[in-house]
Amino acid sequence: MTVRRAALVFDIWHDIVRYSFTYVVLLSVLLSAFAVIYYSHVNRQTTSELEILLTTKDELNIEWRNLLLEQNSLAEHSAIESKAQKLLKMKRPDATSEVIINLP
Repeated sequence: MTVRRAALVFDIWHDIVRYSFTYVVLLSVLLSAFAVIYYSHVNRQTTSELEILLTTKDELNIEWRNLLLEQNSLAEHSAIESKAQKLLKMKRPDATSEVIINLP
């Protein structure tokens, strides 16, 4: 029984050594397949994040343009003058109320 068992172990070891190149190739193929799966997944996630960031960038650019238009419209002289008249009750001075100061 022990002789038979030892012969079986020897035969198994002999087969492992004999087909070791095949096992290494099989292991390499499996590892490369899992690497392809993993990096494909990472690539898809990164592409999705990039699309989200580009959409956010476009939205912020649109908001920036709208804010610039609003700033330009608020900075116009007519808008400032009308707000001064409405909110601060200001008016243009007439010729009699003007004071001219001469500097020496």
